[in-house]
Amino acid sequence: MKGPLFYSKILLFGEYGIIKDSKGLSIPYNFYNGALKTDGLTSEASIASNSNLKRYVDYLKNINPELVTFDIEALEEDVNAGMYFDSSIPQGYGVGSSGALVAAIYDKYASDKITVLENLTREKLLVLKMIFSEMESFFHGKSSGLDPLNSYLSIPILINSKDNIEATGIPSQKSDGKGAVFLLDSGIVGETAPMVSIFMENMKQEGFRRMLKNQFIKHSDACVEDFLKGDFKSLFLNTKKLSKVALNHFKPMIPPQFHALWKNGLDTNDYYLKLCGSGGGGYILGFTEDLEKAKQSLKDYKLEVVYNF
Repeated sequence: MKGPLFYSKILLFGEYGIIKDSKGLSIPYNFYNGALKTDGLTSEASIASNSNLKRYVDYLKNINPELVTFDIEALEEDVNAGMYFDSSIPQGYGVGSSGALVAAIYDKYASDKITVLENLTREKLLVLKMIFSEMESFFHGKSSGLDPLNSYLSIPILINSKDNIEATGIPSQKSDGKGAVFLLDSGIVGETAPMVSIFMENMKQEGFRRMLKNQFIKHSDACVEDFLKGDFKSLFLNTKKLSKVALNHFKPMIPPQFHALWKNGLDTNDYYLKLCGSGGGGYILGFTEDLEKAKQSLKDYKLEVVYNF
């Protein structure tokens, strides 16, 4: 038995800012996916996933029943019979590995679930986001619920503020376009919780809060608007500003061996790097107006193109 596929996601813009009510734009990334399976625990990964699911079932039993209820009996039976989550989504890479698992569990075991087929009003999206936030907190300590939402719906999601989200369309890709958004593999696994706690610690300083509001969020919001409008000229100007602010104020979230590479992009304009998710490792997002040039500059690294324009 194999359940439906749930895809990874990429938060193009809004990392950290959405904690403080900035805009955000999250898109599905179909290169990676995961599904619930019950075809026997034959690998270390499937055994680890199954024992993780056992702990997860206990957690789900205590979720507020007014928010969501599950067919716990069926879930427990399946997990005890060896169900696991078979996923190609790398963990700790900022592309939503736990989000896809949460989406798969909700899809299969939630009672009265909101489905992709109904008219997705803002209210329904917020309810889903709240449910997913509770469900994913098991993995991260605190979750916005956006990753599972994206994975579950598999459509781009625009975050206007904490309680204002909507499904959105993005400009269609140009397969022959020179410009691209790409992922750069840092080769290091990043952990969300420690990065978020560094951020929360920094938020206690007034200077950092001011920078976040007047620079980081301002540029990030502008990038979201540029991208949705398809104004790529303006997008690159704003992405450069965002990249610079990240290098100056989010250094702990950028692995040290990438500081020079980050700066090189800003100096040459061949590419601009930004955080993908919470940072600390995993993937780094890159934007370039000339993919061939960026590939030359980054020839020692593995690039995965996410979007062409």
